Amino acid sequence: MIEHTDVHKPAMPFARLKDPKLFREFSYVGGAWTAGADGAAIDVTDPASGEHLGRAAALSAEQSRAAVDTAHAAFPAWAGLLPQERSVILRRWFDLLLAHKQDLALIMTMEQGKPISEALGEIDYGASFVEFYAEESKRPNIESVTSHLADAEVEVWLEPVGVAALITPWNFPNAMITRKAAAALAAGCTVVIHPSHETPWSATALAELAERAGFPPGVFNIVTGRASTIVPPWTADPRVRALSFTGSTAIGKLLYRQSAETVKRIVMELGGHAPFLLFADADMGQAVDEAIKAKFATSGQDCLGANRFLVERPVYAEFCRLFAERAQALTVGAGLDDPDIGPLMNEKAVAKQEEHVTDALERGARLLAGGKRHAKGPLFFEPTVLADVPDDALIMREETFGPVAAIAPFDTEEEALQRANDTEYGLVAYLHTLDPRRIYRASRALQYGMVAVNRTKVTGAPIPFGGMKQSGLGREGARLGMEEFMDVKYVCRDWA
Repeated sequence: MIEHTDVHKPAMPFARLKDPKLFREFSYVGGAWTAGADGAAIDVTDPASGEHLGRAAALSAEQSRAAVDTAHAAFPAWAGLLPQERSVILRRWFDLLLAHKQDLALIMTMEQGKPISEALGEIDYGASFVEFYAEESKRPNIESVTSHLADAEVEVWLEPVGVAALITPWNFPNAMITRKAAAALAAGCTVVIHPSHETPWSATALAELAERAGFPPGVFNIVTGRASTIVPPWTADPRVRALSFTGSTAIGKLLYRQSAETVKRIVMELGGHAPFLLFADADMGQAVDEAIKAKFATSGQDCLGANRFLVERPVYAEFCRLFAERAQALTVGAGLDDPDIGPLMNEKAVAKQEEHVTDALERGARLLAGGKRHAKGPLFFEPTVLADVPDDALIMREETFGPVAAIAPFDTEEEALQRANDTEYGLVAYLHTLDPRRIYRASRALQYGMVAVNRTKVTGAPIPFGGMKQSGLGREGARLGMEEFMDVKYVCRDWA
């Protein structure tokens, strides 16, 4: 392991940081700041300007295995602490996250591109999981079970599984780490974390604050570099007992296969393809407001983003007009200017928007707003609205992950629900209607792990976040999120 103890002077864009130590270009393994073997590193750029911001350590496969070594060695002592002791450290971490909120948001906006107000909101959201699990860590209760044997006492215990590997995406580089890590750490697990190579510094800033909070060496590890190098040693290692991943369904399937040989506990939040169902009896003003939020938050780069807008025919024309007008009024720009829409993460993401728009138009859709790259720069795309999009268009079959909305009419409730469910995905669905009977019927019928009724924001630390079908396995958040990192042990004791 190559340790680096000097604080790197922040690149010019990060000169605004109040606490320069939050900017780290090294991995954090076993309580030490670690460089890549032979100085290997990955360049990180600002998606808004294309400016080179700095480099992140690219650890080798051998270093990745060494991170498991240190997490495995640290596990017995961490698991052996009283839950209240783990809670104190988690609470200190939470307090530090909020105390350094402005710096954490600045780092995120520079490397990820999202508007600064959204970045600030993500810090609050991410910290809420640490606070929640700081409290929940005290309650992994032993369950007393009525014995089925006259001469025996029966108990069910929950115990931490061991080392947990956490693999997180670039679109929420803070909250996806805290949501996973806080649950695993509260359960008594140690963690090895691989953040996206495009957004490494939000992760290393979390490590800096975790160290200050008092996590012992080896308990919290950030391993930066290329996923193809870092992750395979973890999926093959039997000491890694749990793997939690947020990302595409295709990569999730790959990790599932790779983890099969060691029979790991798997938690996955995979792709989404959210339908937005609008019935004629809904409050149109509210529905348009919520539709804008559901589509364009995080510049559309959100697994919860609404992809398909299915609108009952009597109000279809009105919704298309109002929604397109609102989309055209959205501001576009660099995240530090706090626009409505920031840059997309990379060229691949922009090319997908172009592909989906072109395909829809070739299949007969109408362009109501946007439709092309924005003049702000190569990674900006105009907020785009397509109407009359046929069900066989790519955008109606695939997750767009960008600021392009597809609208189509429907005539009956049965038709709307059938089309909404006609997908391999099942993460979240949005439903707008004022009919209480329809709310009940549709909420039951929609094959999604989460249903948002007459609103968009539904997530938070106390709720079980996750999907059905090929949108994932397990749940994050709530008590269930901690239990994903715990084994059930049954003990039967003789009274004698």
